[in-house]
Amino acid sequence: MITDECINCGACEPECPNTAIYEGGIEWTWAGGTALKEVTLPDGSVVDATEKQEPVSDEFYYIVTDKCTECTGFHEEPQCAAVCPVDCCVDDPDHRETEEALLAKKVYMHGE
Repeated sequence: MITDECINCGACEPECPNTAIYEGGIEWTWAGGTALKEVTLPDGSVVDATEKQEPVSDEFYYIVTDKCTECTGFHEEPQCAAVCPVDCCVDDPDHRETEEALLAKKVYMHGE
């Protein structure tokens, strides 16, 4: 997650292999940075992966939790945290996932 200490520098955004980081106020898509064509949501509904989604934050850069793999399968550590000059890209205590779950998410999104 990105805390409200974010200075909106944007250093994290290009580092994300899943395109899970967006500037505040910007709509996001499942397809951005992934191989997804459609996504089945937890409620069972299916959405086109190119359909724009509401921003998670209007004020600061944000991470779409369901697209974040903490760089598992790409890098040794989360790249957003590695490049953040103010250390505001941190582990989200409300969304803990195992390494196996993160790797499965990576395979789902990228078909690898």
